[in-house]
Amino acid sequence: MNSFEITGGVKLKGEIVPQGAKNEALQVICAVLLTNQKVTIHNIPDIRDVNFLIELLAQMGVKVNRIDAHTCEFQADNINLAYINSPEFVDQSRKMRGSVMVMGPLLARFKHATLSKPGGDKIGRRRLDTHIIGFMKLGAQFNVETGAISAEKLT
Repeated sequence: MNSFEITGGVKLKGEIVPQGAKNEALQVICAVLLTNQKVTIHNIPDIRDVNFLIELLAQMGVKVNRIDAHTCEFQADNINLAYINSPEFVDQSRKMRGSVMVMGPLLARFKHATLSKPGGDKIGRRRLDTHIIGFMKLGAQFNVETGAISAEKLT
């Protein structure tokens, strides 16, 4: 194990800017699907999973303006509903476990969502029951096909 040795007597000072957290960023970015208005998000982590989700949203028809590495403007005013119901979208969503986060906003706004059974890392069993049970309690009906999960009619 590595260690740090700190010798006292000297005050520490300085500033740090904490990086945004991946899991929270994924949820906040998915929330742009809830509105057709322009949404600006700051302090976005510049990491693979977050960038993949941003690309997935762009493929869905969300306008994305990358202001800098950590700031994006999103506008979901022209979502391609045919694409989000296509096998191509299901295949793309399989590439990242966090893509399950688009299901809630899609159900709320468009009354339908189809995703692959999530892929992503293999760190152990992480079920989707919490999401599915929550959506069902809100009125969603699920159909689990080979490789895909569909939900409709969130009331």
